[in-house]
Amino acid sequence: MCIFCKIIAGEIPSTKVYEDETVFAFRDINPQAPTHILVIPKSHIASVAELTAENSAVVAHIFEVIAKIAEEEGLAGGYRVVSNCGPDARQSVQHLHFHILGGKEMTEQMA
Repeated sequence: MCIFCKIIAGEIPSTKVYEDETVFAFRDINPQAPTHILVIPKSHIASVAELTAENSAVVAHIFEVIAKIAEEEGLAGGYRVVSNCGPDARQSVQHLHFHILGGKEMTEQMA
C-alpha cells in the first residue's frame, strides 16, 4: 500500500481539506507555496500515464474539486495545478495526485 493510500485509510495523519466518496485532499507537509494542497483519487491510479476511458472520469471530478478548494482557500488571484508523471518529472509518490499551489504570485518558469 502506498503512502497516499495509507493517508486515505487514516493510517498516516494528514490535514484534510476535502473528502468525498471519490477524492481526498490534504495540505502538503513540505509546502512550496503559502497554499499547497494535494488532491488525490481514492482509487489507486499510479499516474497520468495510467488513465484510461474506464477511470478518467475521476480526473474530471478532481478538477471540479480543485476549483471548489481554490475558491474556499481564497485563491481568487490565481493558482497553479501540477501533476508530475514518472521519474524524469520527479514523481515522488506513485499515486496520481494534483498539487494546488497558490497564495503568491508564481514565476513564469515551469522547469
